Amino acid sequence: MDEISTAPASIEEFRARLAGVIDGLPRRLRQCADHIAANSDRIAVSTVAELAAGADVPPSAVMRFCQILGFSGFSEMQRLFREAYAPGWPDYSTRLRNLKDGGAGSPQALLGEFIEAGRLSLEALAKGVDEAALAQAVAVLAAAETVHVVGLRRAYPVASYLAYVFDKMEVPAMLHDGVGKLDHRFALRPGDAVLAVTFAPYSEETLSLAADARQRGLPVVGLTDLLTSPLARLADAVLTVPEVDFGAFRSLSATLALAMALAVAVGSAREG
Repeated sequence: MDEISTAPASIEEFRARLAGVIDGLPRRLRQCADHIAANSDRIAVSTVAELAAGADVPPSAVMRFCQILGFSGFSEMQRLFREAYAPGWPDYSTRLRNLKDGGAGSPQALLGEFIEAGRLSLEALAKGVDEAALAQAVAVLAAAETVHVVGLRRAYPVASYLAYVFDKMEVPAMLHDGVGKLDHRFALRPGDAVLAVTFAPYSEETLSLAADARQRGLPVVGLTDLLTSPLARLADAVLTVPEVDFGAFRSLSATLALAMALAVAVGSAREG
């Protein structure tokens, strides 16, 4: 791929550029992109070798990835993140490892681990939220005749909560929950919008409804984990949420906080 001549000037520009080139990256560079998008908090404190090991690629692939995004090398990309994030940016793996090493798997120790995972997720959201994307999502949903909410599997608690808050805010909304294998896509009408929620491993049903809405010309707002998520490529506005996993369980603390803010903001905008 051709290199871009200028480096991103902000984290927001970095994210936008990454989303713009991701589809054309070869396999190893795609692995770099996925790993860096999922671990952007580590860029400021990691070496090239550490990021390469995490992405399961040689260090030269990380260097090439940096150059494609417009940086002269890894040091310039790292400097962008060091300047953007204040000292003390949470090191997820170290802090959670310390928690696990200090407990014996008792209910109390597990509670502490999940609390810490939730706290770190909320801190990351506070420092990394894309304000422009959030404003765009609110504008899209506030203008919709009906908001179609879809999120299955572990995203279902978020989708159902969004539908609940929309109802309380008197926002016309429909929850697509997949009960009885019914997806209700016939309910999509001109003037409506879709709010889709999915995290890796991504729900095919959720992606299918988002793709169908896009084909019909309806706006789609995506709530997902990475800019490289397949949902991001279907959405007009993409909100990414950093969540710390503990074991096989994904914390939903930051996701629910963002969902609550989004739903209330949409209700307030419609009222205004």
